[in-house]
Amino acid sequence: MTTLEDPVAAASRCTPEFRRNPYPVYAYLRDAAPVCPMRPPHGIDTYLITRYEDARAALSDPRLSKDMYGAMDAYRRIFGDSSVALDDHMLNSDPPKHTRLRKLVNSQFTPRRVESLRPQIQDIVETLMDGFATQEPVDLLPAFAFPLPITVICELLGVPPEERSEVQGWSTTVANTGFSKEAKQAHQKAEESLHAYFEDLLARKRSHPGDDLLSALTEVRDKDGGLSRNELTSTAFLLMFAGHKTTAYLIGNAVYHLLAHPSQLRAVQRNPELVGQAVEEVLRYDGSVESATFRFATEDVDIAGTRIPKGALVQIALASANRDPLKFDSPDQFDVTRPDNAQSAHLGFGQGIHYCLGAPLARLEMQLALTGLFSRFPRMALADPAREAPWMEVPFPAFRGLAELPVVLDPAMP
Repeated sequence: MTTLEDPVAAASRCTPEFRRNPYPVYAYLRDAAPVCPMRPPHGIDTYLITRYEDARAALSDPRLSKDMYGAMDAYRRIFGDSSVALDDHMLNSDPPKHTRLRKLVNSQFTPRRVESLRPQIQDIVETLMDGFATQEPVDLLPAFAFPLPITVICELLGVPPEERSEVQGWSTTVANTGFSKEAKQAHQKAEESLHAYFEDLLARKRSHPGDDLLSALTEVRDKDGGLSRNELTSTAFLLMFAGHKTTAYLIGNAVYHLLAHPSQLRAVQRNPELVGQAVEEVLRYDGSVESATFRFATEDVDIAGTRIPKGALVQIALASANRDPLKFDSPDQFDVTRPDNAQSAHLGFGQGIHYCLGAPLARLEMQLALTGLFSRFPRMALADPAREAPWMEVPFPAFRGLAELPVVLDPAMP
């Protein structure tokens, strides 16, 4: 359990205790310092927003810019020069550029294209489960939670099967590296490899287009033209990176919490129509995106009685906002029948113009994954229920996910 002796320091340093269970610290901060000045490991002064209403408003506040080129000095100090080449996309931009980029991508990443993937996703789920060993522990993260979304997003984008493992390896390095000299060097090398790979892949798509999203994006145009070469490369990286990491961790979190709360799992098994609500509750209770990506103040901004000075970085703790008792009744209780948890209530996919573009795909993958797993393996159990869950330790709270998820799919009868 995380101690509350110095919660600001615990959150700032992302201590192992905080990474295992950040929620007591967030509860303290919501009461004591809802807009908390802190100095994270990257060394840049940052303000952490923890209450639901403040977070929801901040996610849509135009004074909190996503155009990190406007905070370039701080941005380079955190992520290094190699990130700049891959970050010329809609997530790191403000209107009018964001409006143009999102419209162009939206024109091809349509609900119809996502729904057309349903049979393919179902087949992938079944194929992965066919390969499981049922009488001995299986780590569901490498066996299921990661292969499913990486296969889906690669199929959607048009990444050839023989190139996928290398792309996933580079993406993992980008997601997990810290701030030591060695970690930054590994991060830079992985980003440079991803940039070169997508430049090459997109050149191939232009020469030999296929029936995939990247081929469509190379040709999309509006009255202002299409995506520039760098915008296209950055967008490919964004879709690949965001399209599998968050969903993989979300699948793991969902399976873990359903197994750790047997009464909730039984409710879903008795009424399969609850699987959609179960997905929303996982997004609220313990989603895979702990904090929204960085913003910075373009002017002095007052939030909850605290002045955030112009130029300061801002982090919005989605995980904290989704456990705010002023918004959700009994927020620390995992309840798949929760009546106040419509898709528009929790902030698991963000809010405002930067609301997650891939939310419909993630929801579809989650529903098919959970339905498939618990239909085929209704007696699935944690391999060691008494063991504390091994949560991933990352240098700052971006992703929230397990380091491993060992389960027994068909445990022996007592």
